[in-house]
Amino acid sequence: VQLQASGGGSVQAGGSLRLSCAASGRISERGVMGWFRQAPGKEREFVAGITWSGGTTRYLDSVRGRFIISRDYAKNTVYLQMDSLRPEDTAVYYCAGSNQGLIGVSRNIYQYWGQGTLVTVSS
Repeated sequence: VQLQASGGGSVQAGGSLRLSCAASGRISERGVMGWFRQAPGKEREFVAGITWSGGTTRYLDSVRGRFIISRDYAKNTVYLQMDSLRPEDTAVYYCAGSNQGLIGVSRNIYQYWGQGTLVTVSS
C-alpha cells in the first residue's frame, strides 16, 4: 500500500485548507487512517483518525471543532478539512494507515505512511 498526500500550502490565520490522502492498494476494511503532523523541533503528533468501515473518528483536542476527517471508501481516499487555522498548526502533515481497528495516537501502530505535505499558517 502506498499513500500519497496532497493539499498543503500557505494560508493566513483563520483560513482553510483541505488535505487529501490517496491510497494505492487496499487497507483492511477493519483498518484505520490517520493524520499526523510534525512541527520544526517537535515530535510527530497524532491529529485525527478515522475507521474505514464505520467512520468512527478521533481528534487531537486542540483541533477538535476546527478539523474534520472523512473518507471516501470508493475512491480509497481520506481527507482532512482544516478550518480556522492558527499559526500553531504550521507543520508537515503526514497521512498514515493501519490494518488494525484501533484509532491509536501512537505512530507505532501505523504500517503505512505517505510523504509529508507542508502547511504554513501566518499570523
